[in-house]
Amino acid sequence: MMQKEDALYAECDPSLAWNGPAVVENLTGSFLISTPKMPDPRFVEQVIYICAHNHEGAMGVVVNRPEPSLTLDDIFMGANLPLPERQLPMVYIGGPVELDSAFVVYTSDYRAKHQIEISPSLSLSRESKVLEDIAYGQGPLKFMFFLGYAGWGPGQLERELLDEGWLAVPGDDAIIFDVPDHEKWKRAAFLYGIDITVFDDTTGLA
Repeated sequence: MMQKEDALYAECDPSLAWNGPAVVENLTGSFLISTPKMPDPRFVEQVIYICAHNHEGAMGVVVNRPEPSLTLDDIFMGANLPLPERQLPMVYIGGPVELDSAFVVYTSDYRAKHQIEISPSLSLSRESKVLEDIAYGQGPLKFMFFLGYAGWGPGQLERELLDEGWLAVPGDDAIIFDVPDHEKWKRAAFLYGIDITVFDDTTGLA
């Protein structure tokens, strides 16, 4: 795993963008679903939403790992922000890298000054202004809040896919926001006709 996502997050600033050869298959906006062959116990039965993927590597956030010991109420109060009238979602552990960094994935009805556009419908930002706007009722319609992220160095994700520890499928907003966390792993794969619980060598990669 990478220790920095700066090269990927630089997509927010076109002057810092990577100008080298394109990635053979860009997985931005895709799900990575861990298979029963996943060797890393940190990612068992997890679904990662890939937020950026280029020649420098990849970064994404785990969308089915809530952290019940911490709430957004705690975070808002700690930041001296008023609690919004809307019900707040849970806090999620986005991955093992930089757990002291916060990221928000949100719907495209809202725009931050610095953001990564993951897909036509979703973006990611780590601006504190996003939480301020949510607090004052001016934030996105839907969002998820993450601490940390999952990251891969150049070519690392591609190698892991060859080892079949991950299954790559197109991302789906409804899985991210509307499906219960304990169902996301199976539902994300089943959406594309795959029973992830019996994934084997004959299944192949999407």
